Amino acid sequence: MVGFITFEGGDGTGKSTQLRLLERHLIARGKSCLTTREPGGTSLGQLLRRILLESGNRPISSSTELFLYLADRAQHVHEVIAPAIMQGKIVLSDRYTDSTVAYQGYGRGFEVPLLLTLNRVASQGVTPDFTFLLDCPVELGLSRTIHRRSDPSIAKNDDRFENENLEFHEKVRRGFLDLARAEPARFYVIDASRSEQEVFAAVKEIVDRRLDLSS
Repeated sequence: MVGFITFEGGDGTGKSTQLRLLERHLIARGKSCLTTREPGGTSLGQLLRRILLESGNRPISSSTELFLYLADRAQHVHEVIAPAIMQGKIVLSDRYTDSTVAYQGYGRGFEVPLLLTLNRVASQGVTPDFTFLLDCPVELGLSRTIHRRSDPSIAKNDDRFENENLEFHEKVRRGFLDLARAEPARFYVIDASRSEQEVFAAVKEIVDRRLDLSS
């Protein structure tokens, strides 16, 4: 039984959009879903999200950043993810443990084995049944974030990761792809350079097959 699906990828790859589309599809097929995100999936997490992503030019050390993400995850699993899975819901999360490895490991330089150990502690061993990695060239993803910022209908918040340089984002992308290669049974790498509708068609085909919803 599938109970936990995560969406991963760099900035501007469309994770949040695809998660919402999948939620709508699953509800239409009679499935009970819970959508969430990291950081910010709990009340405490919302406070941590503001510290982590919306703190402007105030510096945060890499170690502080790492442990705030881990604290957010520990509370998220305890309060939201694990109880929802126990209730038989399908949990859809925008980011999870793989983002820590890609951003704090490949991006910031922490040792990956250490991060994997810390992730196991923070997640209480709760792992996704499968993960969609939305992948596209870094330049395209960042151009989408710039376009999003220019849209007057979308609320603006500074994001310290969106403001990182191109080299940082290339390292993060490489981290996600390395993770996908290491766990091919869990990851589905989706070409996110395509249109929103084309990407969702690929996501939907996989989910329908995994959940036996094709009939």
